[in-house]
Amino acid sequence: MVVYPGGSCLQPGHGWCRGWKRAASVRRRTPLPPATALAPAASRSVLGSGSEDTRDLDAYTLAKSYFDLKEYDRAAYFLRGCKSQKAYFLYMYSRYLSGEKKKDDETVDSLGPLEKGQVKNEALRELRVELSKKHKARELDGFGLYLYGVVLRKLDLVKEAIDVFVEAAHVLPLHWGAWLELCNLITDKEMLKFLSLPDTWMKEFFLAHIYTELQLIEEALQKYQCLIDAGFSKSTYIISQIAVAYHNIRDIDKALSIFNELRKQDPYRIENMDTFSNLLYVRSMKPELSYLAHNLCEIDKYRVETCCVIGNYYSLRSQHEKAALYFQRALKLNPRYLGAWTLMGHEYMEMKNTSAAIQAYRHAIEVNKRDYRAWYGLGQTYEILKMPFYCLYYYRRAHQLRPNDSRMLVALGECYEKLNQLVEAKKCYWRAYAVGDVEKMALVKLAKLHEQLNESEQAAQCYIKYIQDIYSCGEIVEHLEVSTAFRYLAQYYFKCKLWDEASACAQKCCAFNDTREEGKALLRQILQLRNQGENSSTEISASFFLPASLSANNTPTRRVSPLNLSSVTP
Repeated sequence: MVVYPGGSCLQPGHGWCRGWKRAASVRRRTPLPPATALAPAASRSVLGSGSEDTRDLDAYTLAKSYFDLKEYDRAAYFLRGCKSQKAYFLYMYSRYLSGEKKKDDETVDSLGPLEKGQVKNEALRELRVELSKKHKARELDGFGLYLYGVVLRKLDLVKEAIDVFVEAAHVLPLHWGAWLELCNLITDKEMLKFLSLPDTWMKEFFLAHIYTELQLIEEALQKYQCLIDAGFSKSTYIISQIAVAYHNIRDIDKALSIFNELRKQDPYRIENMDTFSNLLYVRSMKPELSYLAHNLCEIDKYRVETCCVIGNYYSLRSQHEKAALYFQRALKLNPRYLGAWTLMGHEYMEMKNTSAAIQAYRHAIEVNKRDYRAWYGLGQTYEILKMPFYCLYYYRRAHQLRPNDSRMLVALGECYEKLNQLVEAKKCYWRAYAVGDVEKMALVKLAKLHEQLNESEQAAQCYIKYIQDIYSCGEIVEHLEVSTAFRYLAQYYFKCKLWDEASACAQKCCAFNDTREEGKALLRQILQLRNQGENSSTEISASFFLPASLSANNTPTRRVSPLNLSSVTP
């Protein structure tokens, strides 16, 4: 929606754009900048109440009523021959949506949602020819340029589409739809530097949004803070985007807190609630997720976000067939909804339907090539199919999108290990530890790799650091890898004739079921050797202490030589 100083507005059919604009303007403490400072004079005169608008008013009003009823062909028929910019946009947009509707209708019943992307909109080429003529004659307004850009994007003419969307942003800066379309075509920060964007406050919203999409979360949060300071402190859109940003960097507690506050401010909000449900799913918060699903059903059960929330609820209950059904319903409502494609791929993986999972992930990538979850999912799928070269390619793409995500680096390391490229595997595991290993597995895998290469000192160093990290963060030590670390260290110190250190680690082995017998056997051997007069070795002089929680006496172990690995990501 474009707002003018007198309070009048132009509404050419973009309800979602109007909703975003209203949410932004209603929550501001200070008035918006005057539109005259943003929209060029030519655009204002075209969108004014000229003679052409007056002549086309009856036809436009009738066609708009048909458009609202989704009778697109009918709307286009009554707009033939209209000369005004508003009428021409509605005429072309009706033809475009008619083609989209026919494309979906051809596939939804016979082939199902996984095949939607294979059928094309037959009207696109005709629309491109007509709009390009108008564009060359400089007869398109901001909305016409937006539609021309959409047609070019649909035809995979990305460079031309970017140029047209930038032009649309200059002509009509308040049209958020053009900014969003432009955002979907930007793949990295370098592309952003070469764009000549209009210098308006809408540019700040765009930059904050694109930084979030590009996983540049620190920059995004700075932009949103600037917008809050400028007067948008109560904007629910900005609050939700900040929550999404924290979700992207896996700060789950912070994201949950912001979403809960957002629900208090805007209890009937549906946008972004699927992201909220992802957080509840990760934390296994069944009661909260159940309440959210029921609440959204009462508000609007035929929204895409509602279907995704219900799908997550069934997935958390391990009812994967029902979950996949709701994600399919979401895709019937909106075939280009990214989250539903990715989540449906996850469900097919749970059902061990790898071919369907691959199709779903590929569709997600078609919708948004920046979706690291889809690339990562494809890597996991091909790993199950034992195709390491394929999964290496997809994990690399995921890592490019999330260079500081340890999960991608660990997956890459495992791939390199299977391909016997051990140097690259070492680099990946060490880099995963350096950036912050969220799953606490990188050091263990690196240690096992050193074991495999008979690099005992490096393996011991990794296991010691791993034990330190586990105990320092206060985690409950229940998993197998802690016992594996103590067993290796006990054997390592035994070989080095460091009886005190070996004894301390062997005692820790006795606390775990899988290493208890080995620990007891090693303690007996140490006692026997001590009784025979074997002295402890003093070859390694530097002292090293395990965390205090491991031993009441702070039992010392010895420092081994440091790892000699580069942290350069392959």
